Amino acid sequence: MLDPPIPARKQVLTSAVPDSLPLAGHLVVELGHSVAAPYAGQILADLGAEVIKVEKPAGDDARHWGPPFVDGASATFQSLNRGKRSLVLDLRKPEDLLALNRLIDERADVVLQNMRPGQVERLRLDCATLRARKPQLVYCNLGAFGAPGPLADRPGYDPLMQAFSGIMSVVGEPGGAPVRVGPSIVDMGSGMWAALGIVCLLLRRRASGVGGVVDVSLFETAAAWMSIYAAQYQAAGTVPGKNGSGQAGIVPYRAYRTADGDLVVAAGNNELFARLCRLLGRDEWLRDPRFADNPARVDHADALYAMLEQHFASRGNAQWIELLDAAGIPCAPVQDVRGMLEHPQTAALGLLQRPAGGTLALVGLPLRLDGARPAPRGASPALGDMNPQLP
Repeated sequence: MLDPPIPARKQVLTSAVPDSLPLAGHLVVELGHSVAAPYAGQILADLGAEVIKVEKPAGDDARHWGPPFVDGASATFQSLNRGKRSLVLDLRKPEDLLALNRLIDERADVVLQNMRPGQVERLRLDCATLRARKPQLVYCNLGAFGAPGPLADRPGYDPLMQAFSGIMSVVGEPGGAPVRVGPSIVDMGSGMWAALGIVCLLLRRRASGVGGVVDVSLFETAAAWMSIYAAQYQAAGTVPGKNGSGQAGIVPYRAYRTADGDLVVAAGNNELFARLCRLLGRDEWLRDPRFADNPARVDHADALYAMLEQHFASRGNAQWIELLDAAGIPCAPVQDVRGMLEHPQTAALGLLQRPAGGTLALVGLPLRLDGARPAPRGASPALGDMNPQLP
């Protein structure tokens, strides 16, 4: 099936970047595609940078990752590229490559790239080449397995890294098939690390006048998500496994099926466990040596969870939340995305932001500066919207 047509759409950007945004006045050239580098670029754009997204003539593949489509591109693309401009270049053409080099040399503060291994070197868009001409440039490599090592030349994608890093080995129910964490945590996490590294070097550049190189990889990000499991394995010599909705080393700390839904209850220390026992009318559990402290409860988790499941099945979520809240026991219903988006807490935080010129209300940056969440400068760009203004 052919990809749906992408109609032209006028990009709307706010007239000026507020001076209060920390990256105002910086220009980022994003040689990025798919998720990781575009997400990094979007973070930088929301923080005030001018981000020029360089795309091949067919556009970033993520434009076509649908349905659903909205405003001429996939919803996925819209969620990763707000506030940017799109510059279409065919880097196989010498004149387009020259135009990109001129843009970088004359205007760029940052180059962010997640191209295939070896591609920037072949095009002479690599860090060494560009920074030899422009030492103040901050250059970010966002790769798959990282530059050194036997897998340096291999491509990588989020599910591959969730598998390779061990994440899939601890996700899902015991004995179940490998399960991918739904959100692209490796791609988006790598984008966050890239943005953090770029900001660090821009901050250093204020004092030194010299840029630098940020190296981020999907594998390193995925391995970092496994930090707790890695420490547990080295300490105990036991390979961690799947725990469903629970957490290795903390009991009781998981989801339960209630009369009308699922509810996570986090009674993860002795005081909270005591409150839970009293709420359920099971004071005798407090005198049971199997449940005397957290290590004992971990050793006897199957027995404790079986009894807790029987209790939680007796009432619905709303009743349990009222009782648990009154007792000071942390809990949360298992919501779908609609439940999260429509919850009053989401509205109170102003977490959803509708960019100028866009149809979708998108999840904004998960931070506030001086009490205000940075507002997006505009929706995602139409393909090649900047080309008439090519420098």
